[in-house]
Amino acid sequence: MKTNVLKKMLLMLLCVVSASVTAFGKELVSNVLPIADPYILFYNDTYYAYGTSRADGFDVYSSKDLKSWERSPSPALSKEDSYGDKWFWAPEVYYVAKDKKFYMYYSVEEHVCVATSDSPLGPFVQDEKKPIREEKGIDTSVFFDEDGKAYLYFVRFTNGNVIWCAELKDNLKEIEEETLTQCIEAAEPWEMVFGKVAEGPSIVKRDGLYYMLYSANDFRSQDYAVGYATSDSPLGPWKKSGKNPLLHKVEELVGTGHGAPFLDKAGRYRYIFHAHKSRTEVNQRNSYIIDMSLTGKDRVLIGGGLIRPEVVK
Repeated sequence: MKTNVLKKMLLMLLCVVSASVTAFGKELVSNVLPIADPYILFYNDTYYAYGTSRADGFDVYSSKDLKSWERSPSPALSKEDSYGDKWFWAPEVYYVAKDKKFYMYYSVEEHVCVATSDSPLGPFVQDEKKPIREEKGIDTSVFFDEDGKAYLYFVRFTNGNVIWCAELKDNLKEIEEETLTQCIEAAEPWEMVFGKVAEGPSIVKRDGLYYMLYSANDFRSQDYAVGYATSDSPLGPWKKSGKNPLLHKVEELVGTGHGAPFLDKAGRYRYIFHAHKSRTEVNQRNSYIIDMSLTGKDRVLIGGGLIRPEVVK
């Protein structure tokens, strides 16, 4: 009798273990998505996630449902195809239909760069291994306006971390230097809990109004948070919202910030962001997805519907 009971207990334990390592019929590799400064591209019914994670380039993950993600066996970008060979941060990828190419904007060795590929999985390669600008900069993001013009937003170290913008040339690899304009500088109390930092910009447009989402404070701070500002022009001037911060310490997550908005399959806004590994450790930062909406003429809401992505194979 004891032998039969023991067998049943072992069988139950085996079932529990099996369930814990299986998600939708696939093996669970990690219960977190291990990227920081995340960005999601939705293309051909598939989500692609990019972010800061490895010392020699960028990984790419793909998903059909935003919950389960598979890491591509090959990196999206390797240092051999890049201007620099360390400090690979904050990649964002866009499909440009007129060129039938994918453009990855990122920073490496504290310089902003762009690489291209025929696939969202890469490999992304810099045609010329040089940065967009000789001056140091990080945290690139591109906005394509309805009139066909494209704008590059990035951080310059002009007074702490300050967000600037410039119009991109038609080749999407250089900027019109005469359009270089300051956008957002940390100055409000919620932005200066730890350091003088405004970074991680993203732009969306609705009803003729431009919304810039950005992060403030040093990323190592548990008070790293997301706010927004609005403008009638992609170059500003920008008016910060009195509702800031929008995203700050979600459930048990701290250090919540440097994310990017995207539209899901249903056409609803979501926001992907990173948070500290735990309340006592900063790295490896992991990424999460949360609901986002634009309400009225001048209101952004972030909250609810938190997704905790996992990696499967």
